[in-house]
Amino acid sequence: MTLQHMNASPAETSGIGGEQRIFGFEADFAQDLRCIPMVVRFKLDRCGIKLSLRQWSRLGPENRSMLLTSRCDAPNEVDGYRLRLTSLVESSASGPIVWLEPDCRPIWTDEQNVPPQVIEQAARSGIDPPSNSQWKRLCTIERFALVKLARSRHDNENFLPAMREFKLSR
Repeated sequence: MTLQHMNASPAETSGIGGEQRIFGFEADFAQDLRCIPMVVRFKLDRCGIKLSLRQWSRLGPENRSMLLTSRCDAPNEVDGYRLRLTSLVESSASGPIVWLEPDCRPIWTDEQNVPPQVIEQAARSGIDPPSNSQWKRLCTIERFALVKLARSRHDNENFLPAMREFKLSR
């Protein structure tokens, strides 16, 4: 995959700007950055990189903190983030980088319609899904988080806390 090809997709999607927070629902495991916070997962998706928890942990606290706070919106920011991350992973000898095809139209960028995965996960959690108007008022990183939590291969234990945090459920 060439860098030019990888750069095409992120420019077409909305970024998160200065939104670099760790959500309340992930604070118990992300505050010390031992797990990959949603904001970093967002940036990894933008760069087309799949990072394992083992690779993340081998980067060290200073590098993990830098990756959390670094911008990754504009094409040059995405390029810089990808290059820094690639260099860090290679120097940590934590295994090969797994490249992913960036999604040109991720479902969380549709501000008008709640994605089916979120609706289905809300039903499995026994709550009402967000309405389209509630979905529209969420910021990009909140929509991303709900989609990721709805898609999770885990037991989705953070979906309901995220819905509560985003004031979409009681």
